Order: sequence, then structure tokens, then C-alpha cells
Amino acid sequence: MSDSVSDCTEHSRTLVTEAEVEALVRGICFKTGPPRTLGVEVEWIVQELRDPRLPVTSERLEAAYAAVRSLSLRSALTVEPGGQLELSSPPAGSLTECVGIVSADLAAVRAVLAGQGLALAGFGADPWHPPRRFLREPRYDAMEAVLDRRGPAGRAMMCTSASVQVCLDAGYEEPGPLGHGRRWWLAHQLGPVLVAAFANSPLAGREPTGWVSTRQRFWMDIGPDRAGAPPLNGDPRTGWARHVLDAPVMCVRGENGPWEVPEGLSFREWTRTGAPRPPTRADLDYHLTTLFPPVRPRGHLELRMIDAQPGDDGWIVPLAVTAALFDDPQATETAYRAVKPLAERALSRPAPHNALWAGAARSGLADPELHEVAVICFTAAQEALPRLGAGTAVTDAVAAYHDRYVARGRCPADDLLDRHHGTHRPHPRLRSHAGTPHGKDIHP
Repeated sequence: MSDSVSDCTEHSRTLVTEAEVEALVRGICFKTGPPRTLGVEVEWIVQELRDPRLPVTSERLEAAYAAVRSLSLRSALTVEPGGQLELSSPPAGSLTECVGIVSADLAAVRAVLAGQGLALAGFGADPWHPPRRFLREPRYDAMEAVLDRRGPAGRAMMCTSASVQVCLDAGYEEPGPLGHGRRWWLAHQLGPVLVAAFANSPLAGREPTGWVSTRQRFWMDIGPDRAGAPPLNGDPRTGWARHVLDAPVMCVRGENGPWEVPEGLSFREWTRTGAPRPPTRADLDYHLTTLFPPVRPRGHLELRMIDAQPGDDGWIVPLAVTAALFDDPQATETAYRAVKPLAERALSRPAPHNALWAGAARSGLADPELHEVAVICFTAAQEALPRLGAGTAVTDAVAAYHDRYVARGRCPADDLLDRHHGTHRPHPRLRSHAGTPHGKDIHP
């Protein structure tokens, strides 16, 4: 949600037609070539060091962020609507380089925040506090108004959620394990496995929600027009371009006063009617930043489904596992074969609004099919990481995560639930995906 666009050039003020929009989107959504670079965006909940259950006042956040912005960072620093902090790495030439850049930047940020009595916490959703807007900007005013039409999930997503987003090159134009078509399909089928393995948001308002990834539940509740993927049964460029044109316009920006928030106006209809004013290239660029599918094509692939992780370095594991499964040809082929049977559970419905994604968010690795695939994929990733030049610290972290969580059918959400109940419960019994949802058995 930290996307920004510039409309300061004559080019951006050029009016666009429906055909031009389709051509523009098709031209920019997948920039193909050999996978060479990698990036990560890490979001964090900012908490009081003395007691994380206490709310952080807006004044304290403003002072802390003013101090953080004085740092010289290689990653881009942004603040989310609820005061969450995000660091977005520059494109890195290797996993090792990416980890090194972000780790150094995070260390500097943490030191400044600690001096302010604050800390970064890795939760997919704030387990204690209700949604509260920190940023008051026209973009977020408009977003809040639009999302409120569907219920409370939008505000919760804006103000209480945090993630690890992995950015991968689109891949080759040609077919094959590293081709952009295969990578696009794999991202959507592997996505539920990543949701389940890294689920870390089982609480809201200090109580269990019945979902191990409540953050993913937020995105599902926001709806397919804003937070859904296009169908996968065709050319990726064509499918995404149609999705962009048919998606509702979040706002029509103006120079003065609040932005107009139309209801039921698709970008396709906007180009056809020219009302309330004709759309420009800048409007198209902005429209693209208001769509939040689980996998967003931005020239590269942005995987958005992973909850923020516990610990200072917990974000490294999903980054490393995802990079290995996409950029090592052998691991990619293993993952592709492993997830193919899962596709039947999606019933051809686009992600994340299908039974496969819902089961991952609700049950995590207590789902036996997801557990089986996760074990295969983590094993393949562990074998691939040395081939990608990963150091011992990274490979050891992935191995430890596999042993602590994946092999046992657990995820970080289970630790939070254990602490919530004050006892160490046995790891969740693996069950059929048609069985009792995880969380329904939390209370007697």
C-alpha cells in the first residue's frame, strides 16, 4: 500500500482510451528475461517496549518516524495508514545481498526506535489493538470510504496488518520452469502453501479469530474486485489487462478538497463515458496501485500473501524459501509437481476466493494436503539454497523453521495460540480439509 505515482509530466496527463489502457497494461505487467534480481518488502507493527499491549500515541509515532527518516538507508521507508512501518529493498543481485541490505537497515531503524521506547513486532495482524488511522491523506480517506462499503475488514487490513512481500523477476518469455507463464501460475498455486506455512495472525482484539491467518481473511473479505486475482486459464497478460479494466475505480483524484469516490465505476466504463472527467495515463498508473491481488504483476511478480514473521530475522525464511522455489530450476520443478494436485481444490475460482486459499488461512498446516506439499517444498528449498549461494546462517534458519514448524504441522500462529491459552498445547492434529476448521476447537 506504499505505492506512489507521479503525474508531473505531460506524458502522464495524456488521455487514454480503452484500447490504449489494455495495450499499456499488457506492455508493463510482465518484463521478461532471465531471473536475476530479488527484493523484499517487510512491514512491522510498532509497539511500546515497556508493554506492547499499550497503544502508541500518534505523537510518539510522529516523533519516532521523524528520527527514523534522518537515517541513511538503502531500503525505501514508508509508513502505512495505521502507523505500521515498511522497508522495501532495492532490487538485489542475490539472496545474500538482499538479506544483507535489509538486515543492516532494520538494525539502524530498531536502534533509533529503541531510543524512543518503541520496537518493531512481527505479526500478520495486531493481536491487541483495534484499527486506528495514523495517516490522514486523501488516498487513505478514499480507500477507507470504499472498503467500508464491504464491512470492517478493509479498515483492519489498512491499520492492523503487516506482511513479508517477496518480489521476483517475471521470468523468461519462453515456456519452461522459469518462464513467466509457469511462474505466474506457480505463484497462485504455491501461495496457499506459503499462507499456511507462515500464518502468524490468529488473534484480533486479544482473542482467537478461528483463523491462523486472520490477515488473509481480511483480504478475502475485501472482495475479488479489489483483492482478487484474474482467472488463470489463459494468457497472463490478457487476463491481467482485462482484470485492470473491469476493476472498480477507487477514486477520482482532484486538486482541491476530498477526492471523489464513485460506486460501481470500472476503469473500462470510465474510459468509455469520460465521466466525471476523462481518465489520463496518470489515472491508470494510480488505478494499478489500488488493486491488491495476492500476486501483483508490476513488471516483476510481487507475492503478497505471507504474514509478517516473529523475531528480528524471521522475515528471512519466507524470503529464502520463496526465492529458492522460484529461481532454482530443480526446486521450481519439484514445487510445480507438488502443488498441481492442490489446484483441484480451487475449483477454477481465482485466488484467494476459493476453498484452497480459505483452508490455508483457516487451518494452516493442520490441513494434511497442505502439510504434505509444504514438507516437499521446504525440502526442495533447503537443497536449492546452497546452489543459489545462500550462506550458512540462512540455510540454518530455514532448516530450523522446517524442524520447528513445517515438519510438525505447525506455524507461528500456533505459538501465539499456545501463549494465549497459557499452556503448551500439542501440535494440531492433522485433519481432512473438509473437517473441523482450525480455531473451532479452541474453546471447549
